[in-house]
Amino acid sequence: MRLIDAQFLEAPYYGSRQMTRHLRRPGHDVGHKRARRLMAGMGRRAIYQKPRTTVPHPEHRKYPYLLRDLVIDRPNQVWCSDITYIPMRKGFLYLVAVMDWHTRKVLSWRLSNTMDAAFCVEALRDALVRYGTPEIFNTDQGSQFTTPRFTEVLE
Repeated sequence: MRLIDAQFLEAPYYGSRQMTRHLRRPGHDVGHKRARRLMAGMGRRAIYQKPRTTVPHPEHRKYPYLLRDLVIDRPNQVWCSDITYIPMRKGFLYLVAVMDWHTRKVLSWRLSNTMDAAFCVEALRDALVRYGTPEIFNTDQGSQFTTPRFTEVLE
């Protein structure tokens, strides 16, 4: 436990698997589950930056939720879009996808290493060019989707 404590002070971003590799170097026979239990018992958790994919901008307009009790029965009736993150060795990549709710088909997608609205606008424009305009476009209303650059493309 002293080894875990000393290494954690040196590298607080080590999770149980990296800590296991560190402990095995001097010859300790320990698995990642045991390292996880020991770290949890000591109150040690890896410190790493978590992505914030849905952050509303206080100055952007809020839009009403239009899908309550709506029967979605045809393509291009409702599209949706969301951003997810892909953890990489050094940070994250962000993936935005535009999807048709009826067909569940991904109409367009883009990858970016930043959370700006530009890659969301590109994905939306691509979907609009290829598939036309939906009746309703639904998002989680994060700042990328409520920025004027994005909403002007939809209007």
